[in-house]
Amino acid sequence: MKREKTFAIAAVLLGLALLLVSCQTPAGRTAGEVVDDATITTKVKAKLFKDSILKGFAISVTTFEGEVTLTGAVNTEEEKRRAGDLARSTVGVKKVNNLIKVRRR
Repeated sequence: MKREKTFAIAAVLLGLALLLVSCQTPAGRTAGEVVDDATITTKVKAKLFKDSILKGFAISVTTFEGEVTLTGAVNTEEEKRRAGDLARSTVGVKKVNNLIKVRRR
């Protein structure tokens, strides 16, 4: 009886593990890939927030399959370039689309 119960629990756990591994989003991505992108986004946002020059700007960060897209507005080309450089220096980033606008004065 004890052996049957242990086998049943093991079978259920194996089934749950297989379900979790095979789960994908509608875009065909695994949960792990989505978490990786969320981690990259968080790291880039943290770098922008900690940066003494960029912390006051509203720069949005999105990540899909390691490709980071930056949007928002800054005052100078240097600030725009700096934001892109910070994103590029983040572990896991494969490409950066710097769509930040420079405000005209």
